[in-house]
Amino acid sequence: MSERLTVIIPCKNESRNIRECIASVRGVADEIIVADSGSTDDTVSIAQSLGGCRVIEREWRTASDFKNWALQHATHDWSLIVDADERLTNNLAKEIREVLVAPRRSGYQIYRANHFMGHRVRFGQWGADKALRLFDRQKASFVGDTDHAAVCVRSGRVGKLRNRLTHFTFWTYDQYFQKLHHYARLQADRWHAAGKHPSYLRLFLIAPVRFFQTYVLRLGFLDGAVGLQVCMMIAFYSFQKQARLWELTHGKSQPYDKYEPNAARATTTSPKFREQQGAA
Repeated sequence: MSERLTVIIPCKNESRNIRECIASVRGVADEIIVADSGSTDDTVSIAQSLGGCRVIEREWRTASDFKNWALQHATHDWSLIVDADERLTNNLAKEIREVLVAPRRSGYQIYRANHFMGHRVRFGQWGADKALRLFDRQKASFVGDTDHAAVCVRSGRVGKLRNRLTHFTFWTYDQYFQKLHHYARLQADRWHAAGKHPSYLRLFLIAPVRFFQTYVLRLGFLDGAVGLQVCMMIAFYSFQKQARLWELTHGKSQPYDKYEPNAARATTTSPKFREQQGAA
């Protein structure tokens, strides 16, 4: 008898994606849970209107905390985590059904077919991207305090699936820069709290080294203009984390009078100005 499967979709403000994401998992899911962390758009109402899925809501603290909480609401032991900007292909759904007939591992990693503004990225760091998404929740759970928490399998072995999960990472640079800003700040905060200090050498070298790794060694250049932009952004993100750590360690607060023109401050604090204000 095949194992039954709960698909969990963590989301927040994903009204653009949630409908297509739910549609893509229906063929493999025995249960669909949409775990929302405080959407202010139509995400929840869209999910509720589609039928066949259960919506649960709670605030977001960390990725591990939120996803482990969502796992507690699953009816079945076997779970598949699918982000709202991801889609299951028919081939991946078929492979998952075949695996669940008689699972030989406690969990399975799934490669992702990442897209940059709709364009498939086949090389570089994104080309080899994978994550453990299909697992027995009795033998595994999320660990870590980052926004990209990983699944840790406590007992048993981990396998890999052949087919890829389609991932539409972002559609505009505005979206991407928001993500970079958020993730870089969180990582720098953790490093700073742990007592890590910034390094001038690391600030100087991290971006060119990361670009060389992804664009040259991992063949990112084969993706053309798309590969160039993705590898540049990866390099910039690595630099931004180090720069944020420097800011937390060595940044200084500027005196107020540096922000205000001296003439303006003199005008607003002069006896004549106070007299005029009092008369008013």
